Amino acid sequence: MKAEQFQAVRGMNDVVPGASEQWAFLEEEIRQWLRAYAYREVRFPVVEPTGLFVRSIGTATDIVEKEMYSFVDSLNGEALTLRPEGTASCARLAIQHHLLYDGPQRLWYMGPMFRHERPQKGRYRQFHQCGVEAMGFAGPEVDAELILMTARLWQRLGLSDVSLHLNTIGSSATRARHRTRLQAYFS
Repeated sequence: MKAEQFQAVRGMNDVVPGASEQWAFLEEEIRQWLRAYAYREVRFPVVEPTGLFVRSIGTATDIVEKEMYSFVDSLNGEALTLRPEGTASCARLAIQHHLLYDGPQRLWYMGPMFRHERPQKGRYRQFHQCGVEAMGFAGPEVDAELILMTARLWQRLGLSDVSLHLNTIGSSATRARHRTRLQAYFS
């Protein structure tokens, strides 16, 4: 009888020696880069209440409808989800720990995120994400700062064949006009 062969879950990859040094290098470069802009690191759980993502992302999105790793905790019946992104968890952390009472916050996080989808080239069930959240800042200046910061990270990492594409959802007035035109067209 042959012993059972265990392998990593499809779409959730191991990081082996050689690659782990590259990961460590990238993570340290990101830490130094964010420290230079006064961003402070936060860490939050890999598992959060499902309602956090349903409320923040919206029920009618692909992430909530079919891409979240959700389950019911057999100990207490609580609906839980492996985090599919970091923004909702970071906002929950800031609110729960009253971070905004001290004024605007520049926060960052890094870690594994999870999507329950069929693995394909470039899309994994477990992936790693680094995110920044500038909370409590009014106006577009912080958006410009983030764009500049990102360009400087690319330079720091020696990336040259990278381009930035900006988009906008417009103002509420332009969105309303666009919606009216779409509804008229599809009627």
